[in-house]
Amino acid sequence: MTDLSRPDTIPRTAALSEAKPEAIAPPLWLLAELTYRCPLHCVFCYNPTNYTDHSRELSTAQWIDVLREARALGAAQLGFSGGEPLLRDDLEVLVGEARQLGFYTNLITSGIGLTDARLDALKAAGLDHIQLSFQDSTQELNDFLSSTRTFDLKKRVAASIKAHDFPMVLNCVLHRFNLPHVDKIIDMALAMGAEYLELANTQYYGWAHTNRAQLMPTAEQLQEAEAVVNRYRKETGERCKIFFVVPDYFETRPKRCMNGWGAVFLGIAPDGAALPCHTARSLPGLMFPNVTETPLREIWYESDAFNRFRGFGWMKEPCRSCDEKERDLGGCRCQAYLLTGDPANADPVCDKSPEHERVVQVVRAAANRAPEQPLVKEQPVLFRNDANSRRLASAPDGHPPDHPVSRGDRT
Repeated sequence: MTDLSRPDTIPRTAALSEAKPEAIAPPLWLLAELTYRCPLHCVFCYNPTNYTDHSRELSTAQWIDVLREARALGAAQLGFSGGEPLLRDDLEVLVGEARQLGFYTNLITSGIGLTDARLDALKAAGLDHIQLSFQDSTQELNDFLSSTRTFDLKKRVAASIKAHDFPMVLNCVLHRFNLPHVDKIIDMALAMGAEYLELANTQYYGWAHTNRAQLMPTAEQLQEAEAVVNRYRKETGERCKIFFVVPDYFETRPKRCMNGWGAVFLGIAPDGAALPCHTARSLPGLMFPNVTETPLREIWYESDAFNRFRGFGWMKEPCRSCDEKERDLGGCRCQAYLLTGDPANADPVCDKSPEHERVVQVVRAAANRAPEQPLVKEQPVLFRNDANSRRLASAPDGHPPDHPVSRGDRT
C-alpha cells in the first residue's frame, strides 16, 4: 500500500516527473464552495461527512483575492456552491467581482433563500446562470430525501428564475428510489422551462458513500431509466438538453475523473483549502495548501497535493502498463481509496483491476433488494446534519457504531 502520510514512499521523480510547471495547463474551472452550511440534509450530499471539523469560512476580502488569483491563472468558469451559497450575505458582491474579472458565473443552489429581491440583485451583479436542485418530482420523496419541506418552495423559485430571464439548469440526483420517476422528473423540468436537465446518478462519495447500501439502484432500473431518457431526447429535441450520467459502479472502465487530477478543476473549500476535486479531502496523508497561506499559482503548479497524481509516474500496475491509461488516467483516486484503501491503486470500477470484485459485490447486493421497497422501511439512512457529522468524525472508521453500514454492508 502507498503510504500518503510519508511522501518519501513515492519517489519525487515518479510523482512529479511529468508535472513540470511548463507542462501543466492552467485551471479552467474554479469551484468556490462558499460555505458548508446548508438548510437541506440530503442523504447523497458530496460534502465531507466531517464538515463540522471545517467550520471556518473565508472572508469576503479573502474570496475576492481567490477570484483575482484564479482569473490571473487562466480560470474562466466559476461555480458558486456549498453547502448553500445563498447563506452568504456577500454572494452578490462576489458575483459582481467575478463579472468584472471576466468569469462566466454559475450559482449552484437548492433555491432556499432565493427571493425575488436576491434574484434582482444577482441579475444586476452579472450572474450568468443558475443550477437549481430538486430531489424528486414528488413532494413526498423530495422532502424526505432532504429532510425538509421545500418542494413547493423550489417550484416557486424555479418560476422566479425564469421570470428573471436566467438560463436554468435543473439538477436531480438519481438513485434507486427516484429512478422509476425519471419520466415525471423530465416532465417537471419541461413544465418549468429548464434549458438543461442534469440527471446525475449518484456517485458514491461523502454522504452518498455512507448511505450507499440504501441508494444503490439495480442495473434494470438504470437501463429502464436510460431508455426513457433517450425517448424524451428524441421527442424534445433542442427544447431541453437532457444529460444522463451513469454511476461508475455499473461501468467496466473508470471515468477520467475531473478530466485528470490537477488538470482542469480547482476547488476552494469554505476554509480556503485548495482541492484537486470535490472529495479529495477524504484521502489520508495529503496536506492540501490553504489560499490564506500560499499563493494560488504556487498551489496549482508546485504543491505536492496537486502534483501527486498528475501524469503517469505515480501509477502502479495494472495502470502503469495499460494501453488505455491516457484515456482514463487511472480513474478516480478517491474511489480507489474508498474501495481498496489505497488511492494509488487502479480505480476498482475497471474490470482490469484486481479489486473489481468489490464493485461487483455492491451491485449484486443491490440487485438482491426489492427496488420498490419504501425507503423508510429499509435500513435507516443517515441524513446530512451537524449531529451526524460529529458522530461520523468521531467514529474510528467513519461510520457510527449504530449505523447499519458499519455492520458488514461495506466493501
